[in-house]
Amino acid sequence: MNLVAVMDLKYKRIVLKVSGEALAGDQGYGISPEVIRFVAGEIEAVHALGVQIAVVVGGGNIFRGLAATAAGMDRATADYMGMLATVLNGLALQDALEKRWVDTRVQSAMEMREVAEPFIRRRAIRHLEKGRVVIFVGGTGNPYFSTDTAAALRAIEIGAEIVFKATKVDGVYTADPLQDATAQKFEELSYIEVLSQKLKVMDSTAISLCMDNQFPIVVFNLLERGRLKGLVLGERVGTIVKER
Repeated sequence: MNLVAVMDLKYKRIVLKVSGEALAGDQGYGISPEVIRFVAGEIEAVHALGVQIAVVVGGGNIFRGLAATAAGMDRATADYMGMLATVLNGLALQDALEKRWVDTRVQSAMEMREVAEPFIRRRAIRHLEKGRVVIFVGGTGNPYFSTDTAAALRAIEIGAEIVFKATKVDGVYTADPLQDATAQKFEELSYIEVLSQKLKVMDSTAISLCMDNQFPIVVFNLLERGRLKGLVLGERVGTIVKER
């Protein structure tokens, strides 16, 4: 552990929300081995500083419940399938981290003891205190709730200081910057601004949960090397959402 760096840390316990789409990389579907190794390397670099890290993974690279619902599937069934997709991503990330000798535990909101521990709040906190990376999978365990909401909920439950939402762009924009060259980036937003302008930061349930608990969110591009490390050291990266 880098003791000098620990003194300079702005955040000592974080939740990192990694979207499934980010794990797909350029292939657009499934798990990219290159991306999963890169993400593991970014987490390892921050873990080495002494930061306690919990990760919530999405499943959109494998199955999107809302898309299946739009095609006629029962919403609850589609959401449960999406939760199962997050388990696949979580196990892949665990494997990549442990190949870097980072001690890792996967906790699932859906019971599947052969591959993951059940989510138990006090056990998750104890893992973090022992220096293990904890990966939360299975969303909240309930249909109709996204993994964004799971990230906000778990962050508050374990006493984290902030949620870092990792995407494929470097913050929140007025429009999709990958499709609109005139899109303008926000450096800072309030929860009410996100909700009233319907900005695609997190879903409204997650934003409301963070707002009610005065819990900050930073949206950034995880696929740019060193961004996560910069954030925990206090650099201004991406877009921060907090109470004005």
